Amino acid sequence: MIDHYKPDLREKLFFFISGIIISVPFTFFFGQFTDYLCIVLPLLFASICSTAVFTPLIEEFAKAYPLFYRHCETERSLFTLGFLVGLGFGISEFFVYVLVLGAPFLLRLPAIFFHAASTSIVAYGIARKKILPFYLLAVFLHFLNNFSAFYGLFWFVGGGLALILTYYFSWRLYKHTSEEAIE
Repeated sequence: MIDHYKPDLREKLFFFISGIIISVPFTFFFGQFTDYLCIVLPLLFASICSTAVFTPLIEEFAKAYPLFYRHCETERSLFTLGFLVGLGFGISEFFVYVLVLGAPFLLRLPAIFFHAASTSIVAYGIARKKILPFYLLAVFLHFLNNFSAFYGLFWFVGGGLALILTYYFSWRLYKHTSEEAIE
């Protein structure tokens, strides 16, 4: 039997900060390449390609990246670390959108927790050693949210649904996590 390890407050803070100092630069770096892949398309399709297709693929991987080297965790502690990485990412994105791009404060608030919840979904997949289905679920929910944003007020339908489903899946998966050590 492997002793399980529960991260302390300092380590939790480290993972929260990792969402900012590791996941954000990772996203920017690889996001630049996807813009070049989509540039041959007409402008609207290039925007959809970059924002709705490649951004979810890159961001969901970038946010989960710090979690791949964890071992002897409990499912619940890995899930929590994933939530914290996503929270750090979401807060940094929030400040970029609000302070740099001038997005409305209240409109960007739900995205903070969207990123935390979607990363916790991927973390659950890592904990259960079923990464791909949970990664693809998070990517799909992220795609639905981003794609809906291209249709103005339609976002409140598609994006709102994506937010609710992401929060719901995160909550349900948290309920299924165990305090037993991951083997």
